Amino acid sequence: MKYLARRAIRAFALLIAVSVLCFLFTEMAPGSFFDEMRLNPQISPETISNLRSRYGLDQPLVERYGHWLLAVAHGDLGYSIAYNAPVAPLLWTRALNTLLLTTTAMVLTWLIGVPLGVWTATWRGKWLDRIVETGNSLLISIPEIVIALGLLAWAVRSRAVPIGGMISLSHDDLSGWGKLRDVLQHLLLPTAILVLAGVSIVVRHVRASVGEVLDAPFVRAGRGLGIGQVRLLFRHVLPVAASPGITLFGFSIASLLSGSLLVEVTTGWPGLGPLLLEATFARDLYLVIGGIIFSAVFLLAGNFIADLLLMASDPRIRTGGVNAE
Repeated sequence: MKYLARRAIRAFALLIAVSVLCFLFTEMAPGSFFDEMRLNPQISPETISNLRSRYGLDQPLVERYGHWLLAVAHGDLGYSIAYNAPVAPLLWTRALNTLLLTTTAMVLTWLIGVPLGVWTATWRGKWLDRIVETGNSLLISIPEIVIALGLLAWAVRSRAVPIGGMISLSHDDLSGWGKLRDVLQHLLLPTAILVLAGVSIVVRHVRASVGEVLDAPFVRAGRGLGIGQVRLLFRHVLPVAASPGITLFGFSIASLLSGSLLVEVTTGWPGLGPLLLEATFARDLYLVIGGIIFSAVFLLAGNFIADLLLMASDPRIRTGGVNAE
């Protein structure tokens, strides 16, 4: 419980630090939402001054931050000037779409990467290992944006999968199964981009971890006792090699989340990425800050899950025998 309490306190402190930096950086950034209004002769300076006062932008930075913290304590992330609506409902709808994309990509990445990493570790130096290692090197060397543009160009030419948005125009006319299939078809392209960008790292990490355990004496003893290869790998070797993989799981959540924002903009998936980009261009202060806070919460929640898995898999952490800081 002390381990989890330290993690929770650290996560809360990190959120406070992120919010402080967001306010500082938005204050330092040139321009504001009302700059274009000032160029319009039909809008008087008094009107702009009243709008700034209405949204609290005429207050000092410290005072604005204090009011925002009090509002967040009541579940209010501020008000979007561009959308003329509260920030929290706008972000929540988009955050669910981002969560659907990242969760799907995460599950597929590890379902593909873990077995492939285990098998290549057992075939070290053989033809399967060389093929997978060549593919991993190729995928790691290609930037994620290049993978996204390549798959996007293929989808446009082949028309094999729908592009843009989350549903089709005829979505409301479809049956229940048809609606699910429509969403899955739109989900296919951004998920494939994220999986291709992340699976090579998982394969390499699992291969290295399992390869070290395969040289342990208990593995040779298990083979001598006649334990089957599959059972030996997934029942005995993989749990021992799980701790580095669980640590990687927490880092992969961060990379998937940051990568998903770029992929959403590229493929038109209606998640947090396009919304944050539009809010940044519009200098919509509280929408930008709320989006960053949502992303930080997702990241910290994923790392907290990784901490729970690590604590469950390693009894030394539960008993305090290892400092897992």
